[in-house]
Amino acid sequence: MSERVPKAMRKVPAAMRVWPGAVALAFLALFFVLNARAQQPVQPVAAQPIVDKFVLADTIQPVTAGQLSRAIARAGSDGASALLIELDTPGGLADSMRAMAGAILTSRVPVIVYVAPAGARAGSAGFFLLEAADVAAMAPGTNAGAAHIIFEFGQPDPVLTQKAENDAEAFLRSYVSRRGRNVDAALAAMQSSHAYTAEEALTQHLIDLTAPSDTALLAALDGREIIRMDGSKQTLHLANARIALLQPTLRENLLDWLVNPNIALLLLVCGALLIYLEFHTPGTIVPGALGTLMVLLGVFALNLLPIRYAAVMLLVAAVVLLVLEAKFGGHGALAIAGIACLTLGMLTLVAAPIPQLDVSPWVAFGVSAAFGLITVFLLRLAVKGRKNKTLLGIDALMGRTASAMERLSPEGHILVEGEIWLAVANEEITAGTPVRVTGHDANLLRVTPVER
Repeated sequence: MSERVPKAMRKVPAAMRVWPGAVALAFLALFFVLNARAQQPVQPVAAQPIVDKFVLADTIQPVTAGQLSRAIARAGSDGASALLIELDTPGGLADSMRAMAGAILTSRVPVIVYVAPAGARAGSAGFFLLEAADVAAMAPGTNAGAAHIIFEFGQPDPVLTQKAENDAEAFLRSYVSRRGRNVDAALAAMQSSHAYTAEEALTQHLIDLTAPSDTALLAALDGREIIRMDGSKQTLHLANARIALLQPTLRENLLDWLVNPNIALLLLVCGALLIYLEFHTPGTIVPGALGTLMVLLGVFALNLLPIRYAAVMLLVAAVVLLVLEAKFGGHGALAIAGIACLTLGMLTLVAAPIPQLDVSPWVAFGVSAAFGLITVFLLRLAVKGRKNKTLLGIDALMGRTASAMERLSPEGHILVEGEIWLAVANEEITAGTPVRVTGHDANLLRVTPVER
């Protein structure tokens, strides 16, 4: 038997019967293409490098040494590709310089020291920091050098001088040669205080390059290979690096303000006057508390600086002379001597290797004169007040002149200091006669006539 194909099916076009297979083949091809792409390794997108930037535009002292240590630790912990130190310093203390150079030499991340902007310098101790860097750079219009040792406590004997200079030279040589820089030119900056412009430093191979800005510097360093202090080689990848400026903390700002010797002296002097005011008028509390805080801050700040003990003795002698002037009176001679000692003590208090760490002469003269005069004035008031405090009540009338209100024969009433007292005389005194109080028996005054 044969079956008939329905009439409706005979009318379906051939193209309509083929398209389901074509769609299936297309999906199959798409599956193989996507699977092949999934098998290919995905190229990671390069992250933008980060460079931490620390601006050191200050003297080299314990506060800036702490700031640099924090900056190096921060760069080592936040994944920075390098630490950029923008340097502008006249120099500073040798101990702080050694600590800072040591921190740069042992940093886990590369350190770039860049003397900038135009007009900046890496003087004295700053030159040691410049040469300690993995990359040393300078901006046009800057200079570096003049790194001869200046002794904080005067010039010692020749043997000690030679030992200190040889020690500093050996320290400089120990890392300048490993950085591949010119040792002789570096030693000339220390031995004869030679200074170099940016172009001269580049020609003498004291620095690695010059650049007009930090962005241009990082662009020029991209792909450069450096040799670390441990001998390992590292290639810098700094293209399009993002510069993250490290801001000082509140504590660092406060310490940087306090380490100024002029501020420290002002705090010390004003605090001493406030404490004296508290002793003179006990119970006010505020002057004593504020004065104690100011004195402690001043002592703390001076403790960060090299202090001459001879200057401290001058300050002690000045206080003693001012007290003697107020107590015994010397027609101003003791006060003048005290102010002179105070001025000399302030001028020589800080054994600063650079003028920026020394006490300003204007501050020394102004503070010593004002403190001396105020101290003498207040102490005289205190001495006078102490004497008057012993003359209270009837004792305060001794030696006073009075007037007889009636005839004293031998007793009668007198008027003294606006008060009426019963008095007795050794002789008869008529009313209205001036008398002088010479003593008392309980509340009875003894008087004698005033000689005319």
